[in-house]
Amino acid sequence: MIRLLYYAQKRAFFRFCAFLILTALVGGCQDTCERMYTYTLYEPIYMSFDELRAAVKTEAPQDIQQAGKIYIIGKYLLVNEPNKGIHIFDNSDPAAPKNLSFINIPGNIDMAVKGNILYADSHIDLVAFDISNPASITEVGRVENIFPSWNRTFANAQQVDFNKGIIVDFKESRTTQISGCGETSMQPYFWYEGHFAISNRADFAASPVSAMPSSSSKPGIGGSMARYTIYDNFLYTIDDANMQLFDISSPANPAFSSLINVGFNIETIYPYKDKLFIGSQTGMHIYDNADPANPVRLSTFAHVRSCDPVVADDKYAYVTLRNGNTCGGIVNQLDVIDITNLSSPRLIKSYPMSNPHGLGLDYDNNTLFVCDGTSGLKVYNANSPLILDKNILSRKTGHTYDVIPYKNIAIVTGNDGISQYDYTDPKNLKLLSKISVVKAE
Repeated sequence: MIRLLYYAQKRAFFRFCAFLILTALVGGCQDTCERMYTYTLYEPIYMSFDELRAAVKTEAPQDIQQAGKIYIIGKYLLVNEPNKGIHIFDNSDPAAPKNLSFINIPGNIDMAVKGNILYADSHIDLVAFDISNPASITEVGRVENIFPSWNRTFANAQQVDFNKGIIVDFKESRTTQISGCGETSMQPYFWYEGHFAISNRADFAASPVSAMPSSSSKPGIGGSMARYTIYDNFLYTIDDANMQLFDISSPANPAFSSLINVGFNIETIYPYKDKLFIGSQTGMHIYDNADPANPVRLSTFAHVRSCDPVVADDKYAYVTLRNGNTCGGIVNQLDVIDITNLSSPRLIKSYPMSNPHGLGLDYDNNTLFVCDGTSGLKVYNANSPLILDKNILSRKTGHTYDVIPYKNIAIVTGNDGISQYDYTDPKNLKLLSKISVVKAE
């Protein structure tokens, strides 16, 4: 009896020990789940406001490394180098343009000219230049801190710190973070320990100018991708949501006049007579500009979300829609809009395109130029907008971004430079010259 009790206790003891061992093993081997994320950090590099304003100056002519907006005034061609400044060319002979000088303007994207005064943005400032002597261009006026601090390089990053200055670049480094499986990973871009960070830089789009001119006070001509334009004694500039008006009745002393909220995702502004056509990612806005100090909205033509430059004449507006990283959407087409009733524009025809960008109209002979991205330049007889596809006059291959047709010369920008074509015979475009882009090593 005693022996049986002994063995029963011994078995119970071993079962208890086994239970303890199993519990310890299970407790010590509980599942854990972790994920490791590696991010690229970009520490902001600032330029002080004093440095920003002191950097604006005329320099010797330079090669173009990236062609941005274009502008013509008299016999001169101005070419923007995005975020860097404006190249000045004597284009009196389009077959042999002469590189005259470069205006170093940090943060420059847009420009417009009236008479001898050039207006250009420099990050948050509007700067006025006397360009009557292309070899010695001088700053004559500035409106400080007038433009919003939207960033031109990275999404969601503030461009301006009013204590430190302007973000002009980023110092790259790497960091790793471990998170639990159930935790939400970081967004593609974010602020991390005081630095701007992204998990994949490819998420960001590359973002993507005798006396000069004459003594005339007439404004020059910009392309369809412009965000600046001039009418009468006013300069109009647009940002993502607003149109700002500057009184330039005293040309060397631009003065802020008013701000008009236009909408969202505003991209381009195009003047035609006393009307302003404003392109956005969701539609085209039409303003009556009979009173230049007080533009009045007449109507809005809505379209699917897409990038949207526009040109117009008395009867029709031509709008290119394209998809892209910053625009969204899946549409690539040319829309023809009847604007005979400006209060009620209506779509009358759409034409498929590859990836259309800027466009231009020669009003004298009703010729339409469309820059269809990598599909090149397309030239149409626009006398019958309902059959444009049957009235294509010529094509030119190569990447194209924007075009200004003027006095039978089409100035066309693209990734590889600026080409000039004689279109006296629009069925036979003749290449006159090309200002090549020289990529930095």
